[in-house]
Order: sequence, then structure tokens, then C-alpha cells
Amino acid sequence: MPVFAANLTMMFTELPFPDRFSAAADQGFQWVEFLFPYDFAPEALARALERNGLRQALFNLPPGDWAAGERGLACLPGREKEFDDAVEKAVPYAKALNCPRLHVMAGNRPPAVPDAVPEQTYLASIRRAAQRLADEGLELCLEPINHYSMPGYFLRTQEQAAACIETLGLPNVRLQFDFFHCQMEQGNVSGRLRRFFPLVGHCQLAGVPERHEPDQGELHYPCLFALLDELGYQGVVGCEYIPAGDTAKGLSWARAHGLTPRR
Repeated sequence: MPVFAANLTMMFTELPFPDRFSAAADQGFQWVEFLFPYDFAPEALARALERNGLRQALFNLPPGDWAAGERGLACLPGREKEFDDAVEKAVPYAKALNCPRLHVMAGNRPPAVPDAVPEQTYLASIRRAAQRLADEGLELCLEPINHYSMPGYFLRTQEQAAACIETLGLPNVRLQFDFFHCQMEQGNVSGRLRRFFPLVGHCQLAGVPERHEPDQGELHYPCLFALLDELGYQGVVGCEYIPAGDTAKGLSWARAHGLTPRR
């Protein structure tokens, strides 16, 4: 049976961010993840985890200027120093939160440059970041994101991510397999999960196509949960979805798969 992590960026948004930790714990979550922690001191977030008996599964490296539409820096030529600085900014957060892995956003493919340029830039950036994070005992995850959610995003398919991982050959570079993005971009989710499972470091879910609770939409998640068990997945599954209504009321799907409220 999978263990679930509440994504506090998307879930429990009825509450201020600092209060979402206790809300997740009250609903029975033992793990959390979120997109970006950088608006808060790492010590404050570490206290929120400890106070609520939670563990941190994942968060993202700084993505550049998010408000201006940037979605990562790794593939952008000329931004290498900024990318390396982003890695350094994330490390103390990972250490304070005892978080084992970080997700690096690839960035939007830059216009008017040959395809080989962002590809080479991306591989070089991932290599530097992974080697730096290896010094801290951390994994680096690569997540393909579908073009409907992020038009122009550089890393879109499981095959593309797997090829990068295999080219780099670094043991701490792993695949972040998001069922929602895979179905939206490619389909054949169970087949691709089987094929690329040896590379998987983290999984995430959401209902397709609206990105609400996973019991809404076209993917049959009980089948995928059974497949994770069959494959021997030992990680957590991040609930990276936008609740259709009240977060807690929408967790009936998780109750059916072992999530038990604390109160």
C-alpha cells in the first residue's frame, strides 16, 4: 500500500501555509512535500515538521523568476551561475528539513537557439548539481511536465528524462514519475512505469485532466497503486493535486487506501 505525502503548496490552501503542517498531520499524513520553501526560514519549517511528527519528502530548487514565467534555469544558456547559486540556496533547506531529495525544474526551452544548446546546457547543469548534492547525500530528481500545464517546458517525456539519467550515469540522479503529467503528455502510464521503474526516485499523482483528487478523472489509481506494490516501490507518493473543494472532505479516496485521521 503506498504511503502518501501531502503537497502543502496545493492542498489545505484554506489555511495559511504555516498551519497546513498540522492540518496534514491531523488527516493522517506522515510525509509532506511542497514546491518552494524559500519564503520561510529553514529553521521555522524544521520546527513545523518536528512539532507535527512529519517528514519532508521533496521540494524544488529555486526556479528563477516564477512571477515572470520562468520555470527553472537548468536548460538556459548564460544562466549557469544563477543555477549554481540556486543549488547552494537549496542545500541548507534540505539539511535543516532532513529532506532526502530535491527536484530541479528544467526551464522553458529558450527561443531562437539550436536544439543542441539547451540540451547540452541542461546535461551540464544537472551534472554539476548532482555532484554537489552527492556531497550532502542528496538525490536530484528530474520530472517531465506536460505541455498543457507548462507550454514550452524543456523536459516533457519519460523517455527524454530517462535518456538524460542514463547519459549522466550518476547514481543520485533519479526520475520523478508524475502520473498526471505522464497521462496528459503521453498515456500508457502503467507501461511506462514498468519500463522506467528502476530509475524512479519519487512518484506523484493527481486526477486527469482537471488535476483534482485522483478518484476524479480518467486514471484508475487503484490499479497504479497495486502496480507500485508489485514493483516494490519503497518511496512515498506525493499528492500534487488541487482539491476540488475542501481538502479534508476530498480525502475519501485516501481513506480507502489506508490514510487514517489523527483526530
